Amino acid sequence: MSAGELANAAAEEAFARGAYPHLVNSRPTVDKTSTLSAFAEALSFPDYFGHNLDALYDCLTDLSWLPPGEHVLIWPGSDVLRKAEPKTYLAIRSVLSDAQRALGPSGPSAGSWRLTVVLPDA
Repeated sequence: MSAGELANAAAEEAFARGAYPHLVNSRPTVDKTSTLSAFAEALSFPDYFGHNLDALYDCLTDLSWLPPGEHVLIWPGSDVLRKAEPKTYLAIRSVLSDAQRALGPSGPSAGSWRLTVVLPDA
């Protein structure tokens, strides 16, 4: 299966279990700036999003502008950034992992919102 097919399958699976899938447009995710913008678009980040890694974490662990429930961030094509800017990729992956842990069932920010991150090609 291609990354796109895996992403669609992950979105269908999330929807089937009552979660909200958010598919990242991976075409522009070739550097830090475009990747952060793609995440902001996928999750409808508020206008105050600061377009840096701290702001990414803050928004990912808040999600109060979205309906309560599980939100599944699906990032197909993440390998493009991994190959183009490995350090940036690792930094973003770290933020995604930390945010997912924070909004996990036993995380410190657990409550009405949960975050699951899916990287179909990782």
